[in-house]
Amino acid sequence: MMRVLAVIHSRDAGPELFGEVLAEDGHDLIEWDIPVQGSPPPDVDAVIVFGGDQNVGEELQHPWLHEEYDALRRWVEQGTPLLGVCLGAQTLAHAFGARVEPIGAALAGFYETELTEAGRSDPVLGVLPQRFEAFNANAYRFDFPASSTPLATGPVPQAYRIDACAWAVQFHPEIRRDHVMTWFGDAPRPVDEIAAELDEKLPSWQVHGRALCRAFLAAAAR
Repeated sequence: MMRVLAVIHSRDAGPELFGEVLAEDGHDLIEWDIPVQGSPPPDVDAVIVFGGDQNVGEELQHPWLHEEYDALRRWVEQGTPLLGVCLGAQTLAHAFGARVEPIGAALAGFYETELTEAGRSDPVLGVLPQRFEAFNANAYRFDFPASSTPLATGPVPQAYRIDACAWAVQFHPEIRRDHVMTWFGDAPRPVDEIAAELDEKLPSWQVHGRALCRAFLAAAAR
């Protein structure tokens, strides 16, 4: 059993499907609301940093972002297994010197994504098909950090790894339908279109999400 820290930025962007997987596999999930609780605890076996409606560059509004950047660098330096999702991938990229910026038209829905050669052989991303449709919900994007290995590409850079312990994905492998539909009060697409896509594609996407979560846990346990 591992103690897995889930860093959350808001109550509508938590572990969701990943929480189910962790419970099924007997791991201890510790949720940490970083805007409320501040700097996360260091004594955990693995960390998953989830999404949120905040953005890199909003440190004046959200000064706790600095604590997150410091924690991310510390976890990588210490070799703590880490997975960043959406905002978590963007804060990790920023912490390691990469540009994070608005993309213009926000992404909302499923988008064609492809693993790189390194992604196909990666112990975590490699459990996904070489080409797949990934669910994105983001108005910002990251560049791949100079120290990283790109693992997946799509309409924006989609996944990378830093060293042998830290993974990051722009897409959302953790979503459930009712949970994700709360994100689209001001959607860049008609909400009924997003709902129809979820009805059609979410069941198979959740199979991939569960596989990705378990692959990360297996890598963390090594």
